[in-house]
Amino acid sequence: MHEWAWRGWWPLGGIIWLAFLGLAIVGLVTVVRWLFGDKGPNRRAPSSALAILEERYARGEINREEYDQRRRDLTV
Repeated sequence: MHEWAWRGWWPLGGIIWLAFLGLAIVGLVTVVRWLFGDKGPNRRAPSSALAILEERYARGEINREEYDQRRRDLTV
């Protein structure tokens, strides 16, 4: 009797095992990205909008009037 009951549940056991394996892999990837993700040589700290505006003004992409207007818009 117990043998027949177990045979009905074994596909569910395989699905649960695959779900557990998938969660373990996702968890491992998340931990590795959390530990090492922000320290690569190609990573830059995200710039604020004001810092980007100042860089554009310094490079000459925008003039003084446009810089002043956008700065007022950002600081309000």
